[in-house]
Amino acid sequence: MTDRRGTLWAAILGSGIVFLDSSVLTVALPRIARDLPAHVVGILEGESYVYTGYLLGESAFLILAGWLTDVHGRRRIFTLGLTAFGASSLLSGFAPSLEWLIVLRVLQGISGALIVPGSLALVTASFSGEEQGRAFGVWSGASAGVAVLGPMLGGLLVDALSWRAVFLINVPLVLVALWLTRRYVGEGRAAAPSGSLDLPGTVLTALALAGLSAGAISGQQRGWSNPSAFVALGIGAIATALLPWWMIRAPDPLVPPALFRSRNFTVTNLSTLVIYAALAVTFYYLTLFLQGTLGYSAAAAGVATMPGVLLLALFSSRLGALSARYGARWLLTIGPVLMALGVLWLSRIPSTSAAWDLHASAAQTFIPPYGYATAVLPGLLVFGLGATLMVAPLTATVMASVPVERAGVASAVNTAISDVGPQLAVAVLFVAMTQNFYGALARDAPGLDVASAAVRKEVAPLNVPGPGVAEEVRLAARDASAGAFRLAMVVAAVMLFAGAVINAAGLRLPSGAPAVRVASADPMWRRCRHIAPERRGEQRRGESYGAITPRR
Repeated sequence: MTDRRGTLWAAILGSGIVFLDSSVLTVALPRIARDLPAHVVGILEGESYVYTGYLLGESAFLILAGWLTDVHGRRRIFTLGLTAFGASSLLSGFAPSLEWLIVLRVLQGISGALIVPGSLALVTASFSGEEQGRAFGVWSGASAGVAVLGPMLGGLLVDALSWRAVFLINVPLVLVALWLTRRYVGEGRAAAPSGSLDLPGTVLTALALAGLSAGAISGQQRGWSNPSAFVALGIGAIATALLPWWMIRAPDPLVPPALFRSRNFTVTNLSTLVIYAALAVTFYYLTLFLQGTLGYSAAAAGVATMPGVLLLALFSSRLGALSARYGARWLLTIGPVLMALGVLWLSRIPSTSAAWDLHASAAQTFIPPYGYATAVLPGLLVFGLGATLMVAPLTATVMASVPVERAGVASAVNTAISDVGPQLAVAVLFVAMTQNFYGALARDAPGLDVASAAVRKEVAPLNVPGPGVAEEVRLAARDASAGAFRLAMVVAAVMLFAGAVINAAGLRLPSGAPAVRVASADPMWRRCRHIAPERRGEQRRGESYGAITPRR
């Protein structure tokens, strides 16, 4: 194996481990919350922290990680990220409590932030011209496969072994990636790294996100009786207020304010905030609802959510050329509208829908129930079609709205924003859903003290009630969970409609603009982007076209 080929496989394996971990976790959450003891947090509260903890670490340190890669060397930072990710995965697999797992997930997010930008830099530095295009195509194809198969693999691991296998499977993969890196990857760094370390900006970003999301979730879980929730919200609010002040005054800010002088960059990032928040909310709560309320097995939940992701992975790059032909503005409007319609269809899933107890060893369980074909599948297909139309033009518009020399930081900013939206949306919806759930439970199960900590520990939204819960309370909890899920889907649809309005009203994309190719290592088009000028009549696998517009 040549050094360049070895570098490509190290980059693919490194980023693939991160994407695999992200895609398999959601199907494991119900089992994690059921098996792990929790001493401080509630069930849905702990699930929310485990899910958003990774996003917190990644979004706060992603831009900083790019700077570290440029200054301290691609191979060194990539190796550090792999080592830290492997260690945090190993510890997560042996986590003794839900609280420990939350802390380790934040560390995983920080480690992932070190890996993904570094893997992109390795491919960019090792290949050029036609070979670089093919390398990105292989990378994108491998990552698409991970995104499609990841939830199913995670479900099979959870059902056949344990939720701990979801984390422990990362360890041998990390060891192989470390061997490839040591054997084939050469050191390299940017010729002239720009700027300096913006540690205050990184800390303010982390405090703002952690304070606001954790404060809202913790306060609602405890009925706003614990002052620590207000302290966290206060810290988050102060950090949020200080962040723009610091960015304007810092010599080398984490997020350069000059980027937002571009109208299209500002508009697309605002729509990214709400659209990706809605996307995360949809799949996060849908997976919990299918398992915790309807009784799907983990494998069934993983397979059930595949159709939407499959459409995105297979056709997004092929449909990206439509943005150059008809204009990205219309696709960025129609796409979110279709996604919203798909989510509204999912909100109709009844609490009486039959369970799907899929098991790999029982062929008779491979056929999904009628309720899945009528209530779940159509919504996912419409949602996936809308996402397929939307994601490539959104990426191309973001990348084309700034000078080419700022494309790296623009991509990092947009990726960080796509991680911020889910954290804030999950926190806000936790407040609304728990209020809705326990209100409905109090109405349908008279005499049950829904404010009691003991009751909330045994009966949580979108989760299977504890073994000692009476049957009438179980039935009431099932109906209440369906109502809470319906609320989440309606809110997600509203956010998607808002994203469509933002794009339709705010974007200024003249027709006939030249195009760029956008290649992404992530079929969700969130983490890494690479752009190149268009060569007429040429398009490579794993790449999509989008319009470049004059900067505004």
